[in-house]
Amino acid sequence: DFVTSTTHKTLRGPRGGFVLCKNDWAQKINQAVFPGLQGGPLMHVIAAKAVAFGEALQPAFKAYSAQVVANARVLAQELSRLGFRLVSGGTDNHLLLVDVASRGLTGKLAEQALDAAGITVNKNKIPFDPRPPLDPSGIRIGTPALTSRGMREGEMQVIAGWIGEILAHPDDVRVQQRVRGQVRDLGRQFPAPADPD
Repeated sequence: DFVTSTTHKTLRGPRGGFVLCKNDWAQKINQAVFPGLQGGPLMHVIAAKAVAFGEALQPAFKAYSAQVVANARVLAQELSRLGFRLVSGGTDNHLLLVDVASRGLTGKLAEQALDAAGITVNKNKIPFDPRPPLDPSGIRIGTPALTSRGMREGEMQVIAGWIGEILAHPDDVRVQQRVRGQVRDLGRQFPAPADPD
């Protein structure tokens, strides 16, 4: 009866969200959202969402979406090959949930070590996680931003290697600095998209 999503991340629009529902629920959803949860309209944000939805209607967005999933699958396969346990055994969408407790780490430590190397992930609880939410047993990794920059399967293999190296030596500042330089070099090869005008 419902579909919810963000307008940022995979859709590549401004921060926000949306709810799609069957007509039976429309009035209740509208009343719950406004004025209760949503403030006044921000026209520049509405315009940016319109652009994002317009881009999502283009054939290039379908190709981008397929590449997001292909990149996530390769990243998952490579991390599995390196001995990481992936929740659900892999992925069929844009993100991976990796159990780092099986490697003697916490999600918080893994997040901090990878961040020091220039790799952004989020600490995340895993199913039946005995650890607290602020220091869980897993990390969440997504591929939309990398894909938007033009990275493909080959780069996912390299990134998986870096993740494996950092998490094998989470306290080694020299490894973090070396990988950070390599991450920076890769980022320069794939600059963030800019306004074509």
